[in-house]
Amino acid sequence: QVQLVESGGGLVQAGGSLRLSCAASGRILSINAIGWYRQAPGKQRELVARITSGGDTFYADSVKGRFHISSDNAENTGYLQMSSLKPEGTAVYYCNANVKVIGTARDYWGQGTQVTVSS
Repeated sequence: QVQLVESGGGLVQAGGSLRLSCAASGRILSINAIGWYRQAPGKQRELVARITSGGDTFYADSVKGRFHISSDNAENTGYLQMSSLKPEGTAVYYCNANVKVIGTARDYWGQGTQVTVSS
């Protein structure tokens, strides 16, 4: 079994910064990719950023230039540095990891962390 635990959410004023962390634990052989998603009230969950084990990154257009995704492969931890936050960034942020376990690879989700950006 694999667990993902997010941390770092909170309340911040518009223009401020937050750093989210996602720590993976359990029977992990390696992590193929880590992604950060968010879901605002009444909206669908959307991909914000993603990083592969090789360092390739993807960012949603809405966060390019303001968010930075990184990972520490040795520690099985992913990070999302969010800067110049906007009120529309208010959402529950979820970590997703594609994890290689014995015999296969599968996706796991964290429980989510609330980010609230006040105007």
